[in-house]
Amino acid sequence: METYKSEAANQSIKELKIEGEFSGTGGGFQKFCAGETDISAASRPISQEEMATCKNNEISYIELPIAFDAITVVVNPNNNWSETLTVEQLKTLWEPAAENQVGQWNQVDSSYPDRPLTLYGPDQLSGTYDYFTKAIVGETGASRQDYVKSMDDEVLVTGVSQDPNAIAYFGYGYYQQHQDKLKAVAIDNGNGGVLPSPDTVENEEYAPLSRPLFLYVNAKRAQENPALEIFVEYYLNKAPELVAEAGYIPLPEDVYHIAKVHLQQFDVGSVFEGSPQVGLTISDLMRQPTKF
Repeated sequence: METYKSEAANQSIKELKIEGEFSGTGGGFQKFCAGETDISAASRPISQEEMATCKNNEISYIELPIAFDAITVVVNPNNNWSETLTVEQLKTLWEPAAENQVGQWNQVDSSYPDRPLTLYGPDQLSGTYDYFTKAIVGETGASRQDYVKSMDDEVLVTGVSQDPNAIAYFGYGYYQQHQDKLKAVAIDNGNGGVLPSPDTVENEEYAPLSRPLFLYVNAKRAQENPALEIFVEYYLNKAPELVAEAGYIPLPEDVYHIAKVHLQQFDVGSVFEGSPQVGLTISDLMRQPTKF
């Protein structure tokens, strides 16, 4: 339970108690579309199946972009051979055909040592899993399954930090928190290796693993409960500061302004097509239609 205090003098609600629970993007949408939660944070757009569930349950929602993230591929600091990986090499590592077949580093690149691979990653309820598989393998959810799965990024960090043969992927914010015991891998999408950073996301160099992050708000609940709308508007006002503190990349002010307009007008629906859109940049996001 956390307490959020409003700093706006004209807000009638000075203190608001919010109960939060972590369940991954997929698990979060399950609860949101069942009407169990008022707000759902997501690391990918709502899927077509989730849209249908919400519709069947008469749950209308407001989609609000809040930040950009850079999915970060990490290895142990003692790994001195995979400073850069191409998208094709990542596919070789993670595609379904690699299961029980690609288990040594030199199978990824013949110049790499003949050492066993240990893979760590998020589970299937994770939006990070959905986006990574779409961006790298080409199909949402298509991945080998013989890896250490966890919804808890701390498990992934611990595994990689203790195993010189390990590799994992998760959000940039978590890498930032633990960069003293991890090493980020540069991603080569055809133009040389690029490391994740706010600058490489903002200038659209870090591809294809840059992605938007969202809040989904139950529109009916926001209309019925002014406190909910006030909280979300407060969050949007503070978003540049909050997302930077969390290790993510703030959006341009214009995008936050558009999001606040959508909230105030209770514009419902999604501007996306029900699946992660690989390569979506900050510029692309700003060009999305402003009417849902």
